Amino acid sequence: MQNNLRVVTLDGPAGVGKTTLAKRVAQELSIAYLDTGAMFRIFGWKFGEAAPTMTEEELEAHIAQYTFSLSGFGFDSVLSVNGTPVGDEIRTEEVAALASSVAKLPVVRTALKRVQREISTNTSLVAEGRDMGTVVFPSAKYKFFLDATAEERGARRFKQLQELGQPADLELIISQIKERDKQDRTRTIAPLIPAEDAHIIDTTELDIDGVFTAIMQFFAD
Repeated sequence: MQNNLRVVTLDGPAGVGKTTLAKRVAQELSIAYLDTGAMFRIFGWKFGEAAPTMTEEELEAHIAQYTFSLSGFGFDSVLSVNGTPVGDEIRTEEVAALASSVAKLPVVRTALKRVQREISTNTSLVAEGRDMGTVVFPSAKYKFFLDATAEERGARRFKQLQELGQPADLELIISQIKERDKQDRTRTIAPLIPAEDAHIIDTTELDIDGVFTAIMQFFAD
């Protein structure tokens, strides 16, 4: 079982600013940053659209081929798969959609939950994802849930993709975010909801500094 005092959870829907904030909080606390969404993206990218049609045995065989590791802390945290750092190849909207589909598969969620807990036994970390506070680390001392309107999140994602030099269509991005929200919030297994004891922060009208300050106040003592 994970050391609950070593874990900070930060959950929320796509495009709410979790990644930037989780890295910044991890940097401030001098602990590692774990992007659990990247783990699902890896499987979405590797398994593709065929994943939902695979049997549990086939999925388990595929999953067994990948080993995750985490090194560094804060902005310098590095998530690696089979020894290779995860790159921008998984940061596309297509891969995000595949990741959402893969995330509905119980065998995948069970496997990654086990890996995430194992990682937390070796290092303190800020765990970013969808169900960190509700399922993976339910006894974590510090839990946060960030939210914002789909339109605001779409605008942020649009800007991010432009900065990465990737093609971006604002209306399409907002539509994809709404569809992903529907999948994530209504799925039977580990739906996207705040933990009962999570601190909920609406980031729609806040910039990164404002949200960061709101989070860090809980560590003031």
